[in-house]
Amino acid sequence: MTALTLSTAGAATLRADALVVGVAKSGKELIVAPGAEAVDKAFDGRLAAVLETLGASGAEGEATKLPAPAGLKAPVVLAVGLGGAPEDGEAFGTETLRRAAGTAARALFGSKKAAFALPVAEADAVSAVAEGALLGAYAFTAYQEAGKDAKKPLAEVALLGAKPRDKAHKAAAERAQAVAEEINRARDLINTPPNDLTPVTFAAAVQTAGKEHGLKVQVLDEKALAKGGYGGILGVGAGSENPPRLVRVAYTHPKAEKTLALVGKGITYDSGGISLKPAGHNETMKCDMSGAAAVFSTVVAAARLGLEANVTGWLALAENMPSGSATRPGDVLRMYSGKTVEVLNTDAEGRLVLADALTRASEENPDAIVDVATLTGAMMLALGSRTFGIMANDDEFRSTIHEIAEEVGEASWPMPLPADLRKGMDSPTADIANMGERMGGGLVAGLFLQEFVGEGITWAHLDIAGPAFHEGAPYGYTPKGGTGSSVRTLVRLAERAAEGEL
Repeated sequence: MTALTLSTAGAATLRADALVVGVAKSGKELIVAPGAEAVDKAFDGRLAAVLETLGASGAEGEATKLPAPAGLKAPVVLAVGLGGAPEDGEAFGTETLRRAAGTAARALFGSKKAAFALPVAEADAVSAVAEGALLGAYAFTAYQEAGKDAKKPLAEVALLGAKPRDKAHKAAAERAQAVAEEINRARDLINTPPNDLTPVTFAAAVQTAGKEHGLKVQVLDEKALAKGGYGGILGVGAGSENPPRLVRVAYTHPKAEKTLALVGKGITYDSGGISLKPAGHNETMKCDMSGAAAVFSTVVAAARLGLEANVTGWLALAENMPSGSATRPGDVLRMYSGKTVEVLNTDAEGRLVLADALTRASEENPDAIVDVATLTGAMMLALGSRTFGIMANDDEFRSTIHEIAEEVGEASWPMPLPADLRKGMDSPTADIANMGERMGGGLVAGLFLQEFVGEGITWAHLDIAGPAFHEGAPYGYTPKGGTGSSVRTLVRLAERAAEGEL
């Protein structure tokens, strides 16, 4: 776990393995960003010129290392690009700072301590740089041989210019550390191989965290699910030797006036079931529990931040496997709500487990429900691999979540729920089918889920199929593998609830 400190020490006097500075493009010139004045002075005011000689352009995502001159205690200076310089009097955007800090932390993998001399005059900048550095320093190494020569992530981050006695700076850093660590918790769960992360072991991890953070945890095993009539969760898990679970994890505050319910899809491995996925589509399906991981981490973050809101997480956990006991295309499941569903495709399983959990969450009559899921490939076709879709039964709530996502730096886009697509899920055998029209498949899935939300309850659905798992090269603070997508948005939504804005 990377340590975070705030320091008023000068860049010239602080001992560290590296000093991180920001550079940006102003017209045709490369300029050094605020916060790095002492470093620039050590270069006789020629840091930007030296960097240009080395080919630096100041572009976002760029990182340039150079030896530190005499006068600096750190042996290395790392310049990270911030893109175009803002207009006079304006500050660099928080997402720009977050990504730059993440780029720096990744570039310094294996270092013990780095001092970040980036622009952190305001509390929101402190939060962004801290978040970016802690997220960028992430690495999943649990299954790699840990020899004495093995490199480890950056161990300590010192934010120069961030004042430990400034209440706003201190609060911003503490919040950033809690949120970043919970995002990294979600990443660890997503990256854990499915032979070790089953519904049972996932539930056990929630119970362990619950004891540590004072959360109330209830786990429904396969017997309790059968007794309660959770046909969706049981139907999806029927083909696996690893039985399903429904986990309720709740944080409550004595002064809370609002309750937010979060529902997460937790398919710990998705083979597609009898509707088996084709070759090349199975290798990353350990990530199909990313929604449940995000919900779990958000509830823990709410507890760590002491939010004056009640936040309840519902984790619908199952493993979708083909076997002689697996649900077949054509089978009819009776859901927890009492509705019957004709299963036309067993690879459309996420909506089945979510449906049961949504109905159960509705029974507690929360002020709002948000479900999170790696639900459809159709959403990736629509929005790409970095943007999640937002659907809702309330336009204002959908807009609020979109605004929050933009505020915290998560790419999202509001999507409709066209009523005309509902007819495609009509079934001659059951109340509804789990498949509808192929075109607009992500919207069809949202319409299916809406059927299981309690009457009069505000609800939104986040389809994080694209950004939940990153298969390309790392960038900014985004690693290869699990990303922890939507945690920042959900935490900020819980904060809004605590502020009475839900």
